[in-house]
Amino acid sequence: MTERGRADGARPTDGGARPAGEGARPAGGRSVLDGRALVTGGTSGIGLAFAHALAARGCPLVIVARDAARLEKTADQLRWRYGVDVETIRADLSETTDVATVVERLVDPTSPVEILINNAGRGLHSPLLGEDLSEHDDALDLMVRAVLHLGGAAGRVMSERGHGVIVNVGSVQAFIAMGAYSALKAWVYSYSEALALELEGSGVQVTTLLPGWVRTEFHDRAGVSRSKIPEVLWLDPERVVAECLADVERGRPRSTPSHRYKVLAFLAQYAPRPAVRFVAARIVRLRRR
Repeated sequence: MTERGRADGARPTDGGARPAGEGARPAGGRSVLDGRALVTGGTSGIGLAFAHALAARGCPLVIVARDAARLEKTADQLRWRYGVDVETIRADLSETTDVATVVERLVDPTSPVEILINNAGRGLHSPLLGEDLSEHDDALDLMVRAVLHLGGAAGRVMSERGHGVIVNVGSVQAFIAMGAYSALKAWVYSYSEALALELEGSGVQVTTLLPGWVRTEFHDRAGVSRSKIPEVLWLDPERVVAECLADVERGRPRSTPSHRYKVLAFLAQYAPRPAVRFVAARIVRLRRR
């Protein structure tokens, strides 16, 4: 079941002064990152970092997440800290009816969404040969079907207005074979490229974010031990989002934060496939220990 809430920018009851200088729009000409932004999975991890970064630019927000209490708490914090309007939609994007509600919000002409951050996702480490594939079905609904429907809806209305930004959150795992998660993120990458081609010349920009390992609760919920991944490979979500938004403003169709992941992504795409499969197999074995 979906629930929607609209904000008036009031401060929450915990009080305190807003940090100086926050909430101002960048000086100069109009940025492509201007106007209302809808962020899925906007209460934690990369999605929360996007919500903070966009609110700091003065963008009103629509944040979408499953946990109603956490959603309202996050909205209150964003309103207080940045003084922006924050609307909430409680939705489980693995459910068809909830996806339809978010699509309805995206196409609402009375309060246009100018920026879509297609971020909602989950970890997936169930074996491909398992008898029970329900976890894979849910992941397909969340990370493929929802991305397809939301991206299509946003692209249609944005192209009619002649401007807008769509960021689809993928992963560098799209370039290596590490189970169903890699396959789903490979779809996101290919879909984003196809969507960008359909929208070419419309004024709508599509950027695919391809992060590596990011310090968020995403990996904790997926049961991935951080100690098994070398420290040098971990990135902070704030850095990931800052580099992505900078790439969006430069008009780049792809954003791979940090030089080390740019190199790793290049090697994963263009190195001999037997070598890539060998490295992927080593990583999978390391994570299983």
